[in-house]
Amino acid sequence: MVDTKYTVNDSPTGIPCHARDELERRLLRKLDLRMSILLVLNTLNLIDRTNISNARLQGFEKDLHLHGQQYATTLSILFVGYITMQVPGNMVLHWLEKPSIIIPSCMLAWGTIYTGVVVARLFLGFAEAPFLPGVVFLISKWYKRDEVALRIALVSFGFFLSSAFGSLFAAAILHGMQDKLGQAAWRWLFYIEGGITIVVAICAMFILPDFPHNTRWITPEERALIISRLAEDGYGKDDELGKQTTMQGLRDAVCDWKVWWFSVAALFQIVAQSFLTYFPTLCATLGYDTTVTLLLCAPPWVFAGIVAFVFAWYSDKKRRRYKYFVCSNAFCALGFIMSIFTMNKAARYISLFLMAPVVSGYLVLLGWINNTFAREPAKRAVAIAMMNSLGQIGNIIGSYVWPSSWGPTYRYSYAVCIATLVVSTGMFGGMHLHLRHLNEQIERNERDVNDIKELREPIGFRYLT
Repeated sequence: MVDTKYTVNDSPTGIPCHARDELERRLLRKLDLRMSILLVLNTLNLIDRTNISNARLQGFEKDLHLHGQQYATTLSILFVGYITMQVPGNMVLHWLEKPSIIIPSCMLAWGTIYTGVVVARLFLGFAEAPFLPGVVFLISKWYKRDEVALRIALVSFGFFLSSAFGSLFAAAILHGMQDKLGQAAWRWLFYIEGGITIVVAICAMFILPDFPHNTRWITPEERALIISRLAEDGYGKDDELGKQTTMQGLRDAVCDWKVWWFSVAALFQIVAQSFLTYFPTLCATLGYDTTVTLLLCAPPWVFAGIVAFVFAWYSDKKRRRYKYFVCSNAFCALGFIMSIFTMNKAARYISLFLMAPVVSGYLVLLGWINNTFAREPAKRAVAIAMMNSLGQIGNIIGSYVWPSSWGPTYRYSYAVCIATLVVSTGMFGGMHLHLRHLNEQIERNERDVNDIKELREPIGFRYLT
């Protein structure tokens, strides 16, 4: 056995162990406080994207004369722009190294887009595309691999806040703003939420960090510590020096079968999660009026947020990803099965509590793909965007999985979701086994002194599975 450690010259020197630990704790608190603005941004992002589902309950389709599959087309057109711009968006983010400007600028753009519903949602997709992959990449540039999933979950807690309290906010607007200044209540929903988004985006430009090497509000000592702790975790010195160009990262990501495997599996997973966009519609099958329906949407998402936090925390603590993903999918499948076989109000409402936490599994997936390409920042930026963007094809398909003619039971819709859930769970299971095999190879090489010079990874590096 060779006792070797991967180190970098940028590690802070002359700092006692207890002093470094204290500095690290203070630095993480400072960084977490700054990053918390991402929770607000993500909440508004998802409120702006999904408010169309709430508007549907208050005359949106009737006022715009939408018939047949036109509402589904209005939903799906957003993802055309969303898919198109994710990879270029993350490449630009890696190249310009200014997420504090790029991410809020995207938010400013989507906050102003609300004219002509189909065209508006197409351009809304363009504007939103760089946001989520950019946020995940930004987090990966600051936190260690066993800290990433929890931070992504905390930022993505905005999804649960928007799903829960966005419905409550929408209920208040839809109930109280009808015909104010001659405008329908659902139009006021877009105006008010878009205006809030613009204000918050401007504030975010002064709060968000860039990357460790070019963020002005950290001290040289803190900068050295950030680079050192990432290097010790397997990111390596190249992560900050940026030796791999943006175009090399694109080439390497496109040529790596693992990126495509993650992407296709994510596509099936997102088809299975397509019920999220129709959540108010599914809740409406309980038979209550619009206000009560929107209020009933909140508790399942509060529960789902708690589950997401627990899963992310444990997946970081145990340095495992796949088993938590399987757990969330298993509960979701149980919820689908309950809804297929009964129209009982209590049972169907409980099924919504089982289905909603499936999002926690997807958040673990985002952390997992980030961990898998931890050593290559330019490739990591493209890989994250590719998985999320190609996966969004599932949202285009999923928009047509819930036609009104299949309601109110939506048995066929649930059956489709169960099938795609099985496929995605199986595909990610294959990746889990492959990464375990790679870890076993690394361990064998480390035991062989003669192979140390041939190692592609630093001593102690392991893929998270």
